[in-house]
Amino acid sequence: MWLVTFLLLLDSLHKARPEDVGTSLYFVNDSLQQVTFSSSVGVVVPCPAAGSPSAALRWYLATGDDIYDVPHIRHVHANGTLQLYPFSPSAFNSFIHDNDYFCTAENAAGKIRSPNIRVKAVFREPYTVRVEDQRSMRGNVAVFKCLIPSSVQEYVSVVSWEKDTVSIIPGKKHPGAAADGCSLCGDWVK
Repeated sequence: MWLVTFLLLLDSLHKARPEDVGTSLYFVNDSLQQVTFSSSVGVVVPCPAAGSPSAALRWYLATGDDIYDVPHIRHVHANGTLQLYPFSPSAFNSFIHDNDYFCTAENAAGKIRSPNIRVKAVFREPYTVRVEDQRSMRGNVAVFKCLIPSSVQEYVSVVSWEKDTVSIIPGKKHPGAAADGCSLCGDWVK
């Protein structure tokens, strides 16, 4: 009985192709959905897939079109990493700097495709915020609103309010305190 089992096992190993043994494809990070980067810094986006043996990694536009290297603007490295170089606002190209990409990994185990990854460049530009004018009777509640330019709203959040450079703490009474300004995080413009 053990001889028959051994012969069947030996026969199946003999029929197995070397490329079938230990081959796999997998996602390293399939949750990567959006990459927002500063035009003054650029970005490096690794392909979120890999394989064993090593897989051929390729990048495409979401339309399925191959991407090509654009000197000093976009490059796909041999290790499958997509790089977008820093650029000036006048060199912005939505086809390159504000588009959906995906990556594929292919080896003897087959081929897998990453989900689309939104790659979006933003420009660092100065902006001004202000507090909306409000009127209220003494002793009544006044609601203040921090006015953030629409061009930066997506990248900025209010982190505190201040009166005479002293933080106003929610729930604590500040006699006669009209907010002088709001403190912000971020300084990006599309």
